[in-house]
Formats: sequence, structure tokens, C-alpha cells
Amino acid sequence: MTQYIIAHDVGTSGNKAVLVDVQGGVHGKCLAPYDIKYPRPGWAEQEPEGYWRAVTQTTKQLLSDTGVSPSDVICIAYSTQMLGIIPMDEKTGPLSDAIIWLDCRAPEEASWVMNKFLGPTVFAAIAGAQINGKDGIPKLVWLKKNQPEIYARMKCFLDVDGYLIYRSTGRMVMDWSNASAFGLDLKKKTWMDAIFKYVGIDPGKLPALARSIDKVGGLTREAAQQLGLLEGTPVMGGSGDVPSAAVGSGAVGEGEGHISMGTSAWVGVVTKKTPTGKNGIAAIQSADPEKALLLAQMELAGGCLKWLGDQVCKIEKADPAISNIFGFMDEKVLEVPAGSDYLIFMPWMYGERSPIADTYIRSGYLNLTPEHTREHLLRAVYEGVAYNLRWIIERLEKEYSFPLPTLRLIGGGALGQPWMQILADVTGKRIETVRNPQEAGAVGVAMSSAVGLGIYKDFDSLKQVVTVAHTYDPQEKNSSVYDTLFSSYKELYGDLRKFYTKLNKQRCDVNV
Repeated sequence: MTQYIIAHDVGTSGNKAVLVDVQGGVHGKCLAPYDIKYPRPGWAEQEPEGYWRAVTQTTKQLLSDTGVSPSDVICIAYSTQMLGIIPMDEKTGPLSDAIIWLDCRAPEEASWVMNKFLGPTVFAAIAGAQINGKDGIPKLVWLKKNQPEIYARMKCFLDVDGYLIYRSTGRMVMDWSNASAFGLDLKKKTWMDAIFKYVGIDPGKLPALARSIDKVGGLTREAAQQLGLLEGTPVMGGSGDVPSAAVGSGAVGEGEGHISMGTSAWVGVVTKKTPTGKNGIAAIQSADPEKALLLAQMELAGGCLKWLGDQVCKIEKADPAISNIFGFMDEKVLEVPAGSDYLIFMPWMYGERSPIADTYIRSGYLNLTPEHTREHLLRAVYEGVAYNLRWIIERLEKEYSFPLPTLRLIGGGALGQPWMQILADVTGKRIETVRNPQEAGAVGVAMSSAVGLGIYKDFDSLKQVVTVAHTYDPQEKNSSVYDTLFSSYKELYGDLRKFYTKLNKQRCDVNV
């Protein structure tokens, strides 16, 4: 009899329920959207009940579509968007809508917190990076200052994962990986109480902690009825979307790395060390209780390709005979030699997080000549994203001494074979894409749960579970041109930084 785990990938725009067997196979998925509210400029909120409605709807639909019996479901787990804040009353539940990661209401509080530590430079030296209005502690400070009645009534705050565990079991907890985005001591695995106290947040209002692999409870009768599952079905600790996806990549051994390529992209490396983040590289808790996760994120990757489809290939995108605009572009880039005849694209459309942190820098083509065609414009974007990822990888290798000869690839970008070969050629790394790359988050939280249930003895055992679909080795014939262009690419930021700062500061001031 096959045993299944129901894994929910609870994102920003909707929830995806995925039926995963204990060997990591995907047997079905269902989607349900929910809305984002923007009550004021810079604010972004969601109704907590909307998460639960989506979870119950997709769970029932998944069982119906697959014909799987509830008795064959051995647990349920949530992989969720991180940095959500839901103030909770002990008896009545949520006191307000969720303040989600996208919300940036607390820039003044972020500055105030950093100034408590003698300013942004000193704070970054201690914490690894400066914070901004999107981060968790500044939002908690904002809540206390601007909604004191909610803060006073709040037993604790929960994130999205914690809220769904609460609806499932009645318990209020937060898993280590999500807690690390707020303030978890990676060595002691406890809240950094002293930091919270120092900025005026009562540590008594922090939720209890749990590991991703812990069984935190069983489904209550009410929750089981709403989900269509059996009362008492184990509910696991779950994890944030990034730590879940890291497990789903199969790069779970010491110093092993992966790349996720969706609308944005990140490079992650797991380690038993307890490093401090620096130079735009964050250090958070892995889903594996024994490891941390080094994380470097770039703002746009696949989003740059979407721009190409929307703006450069409008006619083809509207053509009913072309079912997949990304497949069309994949074919076209093969018509152009490596290096796009020395045309360089900078993928910084929304500014950048890593390897440089700059809200004013923007995208552009450089070295454009009359000889360049549309196909050159397309390939240069594929390569520009790859240059940025190579720069991130270089930083990780130099700053933390992790050689990364091979990188696992997850996310929708893994489906584009020409892009994967370009990435291998630009970085000089072997690229391995996994099966079901777009379900890596769900598979990852499911496999973490399987470790917690004793099906696998440890996370290293999962390396045999997450299998490779395709391998791309770097082609030596392209290394020379890419080395030259990458060197030029890194120089661009220093050359253009002041120009973009002046231009976009003025633009932002005009648009205020």
C-alpha cells in the first residue's frame, strides 16, 4: 500500500496542494488563489482565513482527483511564504490581517533599530546585512507603536506556517527556519531574547519553537472534517518556502549548493557551520535541524524572460500557433553564438539584492551595434542572468570557502534546456536539474516530514530520493568569451552606480 504526504506550497498569490509519496514522487496537484490587500501605499496584507480556505479546498480536491483514501495519508505539512506577521489572541485567533513579506511599512522603524546599534554600518557588521521596512523586527516595532491595543492583546504572533498549524492542531508554534528570518540564535536554536528586549519587544510574545521535522500535533476533529482527512492525522512542523525548496533540490549534504530560478532566483548552500551573513548573503536555519542555509537572492531571473515575451516578442506571444513563448525564445537564442557578439544585458530591472544591494540600479543593454538582431537581444538576457548568478556563486565560494563544482537547479527555469546550458557555460559549473523542478518546495517539505516520521534516518538519505533529470556540463569552447564578458559585467556596476543613483533618486522623488 502506497503512503502519501499532502504538502501545501503556500505562496504569495495562492496555495498549491501536492500529493507526494514517500519516495518523493508527485501524484497530483491542485491550485487555489487568494488576494493581496494594499490598504495604504507600501502596505501588503492578506486574510489569514484565506490561507485556510485555500488549504481546505485544495486538499479535498486533491483527494477527489487522485482517488487516494484519507487513511493512506500519513501526514500533512506546509511550506510557506516567510516573514508573515499575524497577531494572535489566545482565545479568538487572529487580531488583524497578516502583514506579509511584501509589505514595507516600517522603514523608519528599521532605521531606528539600526541606530540602536550605533548605525547601519555597525548593525550590518553584527547581523550580516542592513535591515529595511520589509523585515520582521521593524514590523513588530511598528505594530507596538502604531497598534498598541493589538500588541497588548497579542499572546504571540504567528507566520503563515504557524497559522496553518494553529488551524490544523490548535497549537501556536513557529518552526526554526521561519523563526530564523525574525531572530533565531542558530547555535542555541532559541529566540534572541536580548535583541527583542533591546528594541522593546516582549520575548513573552514570541511563539513556541518547533523543528521542521517535528510532529507538532494531530488534526483536530473540526480541521479533519474541513480537510476531508482523518482526525489525528499528524501535522508536521513545516518550513519556509526557501528551506523547503533547498531540500527538494537534493543538495542536502555539507557545502552542497542549489539554484532556484523562477521569477526571481537565489543560490543556496547548506552547512553544519553557523555562519554570519555578509555582503548580501543571509544565513538562516535549514529545514535540517543540524544545518544552516546560506542564501543569496537576485531580484529577477525568469522575470527578465517574461519581459522579453511581453515586450520583444509581442507578435509571437499573441500568435495562437505558438503555445509557449518561452519555448519559442529558447529556439531563437540557439541562432546566436555564445556571448551574443559582445552584447551585455544587466538584469537589474527592480534594483538588486545580491551580489550588490542597490535599490536604484536598473537594467540595460551595453555595446549595442547595428549588427545586433532581436535574437542577440534575447540571448543577451539569458546570459546576463547567468553572469549575475556567477557573481553570486563567486562570492559564496570566496567569502565562505565552499567550492561549488556542481549545482542543483529547481524552479521553472530548469525546464529551459538552452538556458541551463548557457548557465553551465557561463559559470563553469555542472548544472543538474531535478525531476518535478517546479514542485521542489512541496517535495522538500514532504521529505523533511518523512525524516521526522522515521522513514529516512537523516537528510543525507534524501540524496538518493531526489533524482536528477538532466545534466549540463560546461563547454570548454565557450569559456574564453564568457570569462571576458563576465569580467566586464562586474565592472559595470562600479562604473554606473552613481549615474543610476542620481537618475532614479530624482525619478522616485518626482513620483512621490
